[in-house]
Amino acid sequence: MPRDNEPYDPLSWRAIVGSVLVACAAWMATRALWHAERVMTGRTNYGYTPDPEGTAGFLRELKEPNFRQAGADAVAKAKGVDTFLYRYADRASRAVYGQPFKVWNQGNAGTCVSFGWAMGSWIGQSTAWAAGELPAPPKMCATEPIYGGSRTAGRLPPVSQAGYSDGSYGAAAARWVAGKCKDSTVGGILYREKYGDVDLSQYSIPLSREWGNSGVPLSLARLAHEHQATSVCQVSDYESLVASLESGYPVPVCSNVGFAATNVRDKDGFLPRGGSWSHCMVAVAVRHAATSGRDGVLIVNSWGERSCSGPKWPPDQPEGSFWISRADATAIVSQGDSFAIGSVGGFKYRDLHNGNWMEGEK
Repeated sequence: MPRDNEPYDPLSWRAIVGSVLVACAAWMATRALWHAERVMTGRTNYGYTPDPEGTAGFLRELKEPNFRQAGADAVAKAKGVDTFLYRYADRASRAVYGQPFKVWNQGNAGTCVSFGWAMGSWIGQSTAWAAGELPAPPKMCATEPIYGGSRTAGRLPPVSQAGYSDGSYGAAAARWVAGKCKDSTVGGILYREKYGDVDLSQYSIPLSREWGNSGVPLSLARLAHEHQATSVCQVSDYESLVASLESGYPVPVCSNVGFAATNVRDKDGFLPRGGSWSHCMVAVAVRHAATSGRDGVLIVNSWGERSCSGPKWPPDQPEGSFWISRADATAIVSQGDSFAIGSVGGFKYRDLHNGNWMEGEK
């Protein structure tokens, strides 16, 4: 601003600096309001469309549909130790890509179910590799085949044309990834790489929607069957969720439980429950009050690293992830559309030796 009796010159350095500061402040305020609205009003895309009848039908197809049956060994031998499965994905990412683990971003499409299941499958395979069950670190799993497969051949009843409206549900993704479709030659995992003239090396919203309507091309659907998940089962209670994670089996979780009260984690890395999210995410770690002061499960979201901020526990907690309480985790899995992803050995107990993050991997 001009001094007393000094004419105002819009090109003076004081005026220019003042204008820049005002513009910066306005930009920051606008961005903060946009981000708060994005997180708290549901402007972020979700994509979970529950199908209770389809889920019940898939459970009837499984010999041991619930984790307390399929994972009885893991439940019985669980020690109650803090376990961080994202560390195995970080190790695999560094080995394959030379980069640390980062959460993914589904962008402007309701493809969350495919992201929860692709991320869960990759972390599960990374854990199996670290445990000596796979010969090489896995590449990242592609989301597009899971999205297309879960909307067509994987759902119950299966359809050949699903339309272009976004969304899927957990049991349909489980059915596809496990290769348990009516056509027993299709379904499973494809990776972030090229398959002939189909390039899956980068996430594609148009391809997701195209395959979400018409399904995965038969040749690729059969190729995916070579890498199917050997076992999937429903996780419907907190003790099963904890036991699954402690033995190294990630759990894609689908529900309408939201965490929109704030996008800033508290001092322990938690977000409180708030609002309704028809959404799929993936549970990848567990902590216990005896060691960290609070019981909880770590959720990896598919909205990128900047979807939430604030303190983390432990320090290597991935950006874009947040802890949820025992009560909130129970509310999610009790809705019945969350599934554990097994390894080559099903759901046997595995001692992963990572009860104390300060000691690092052993």
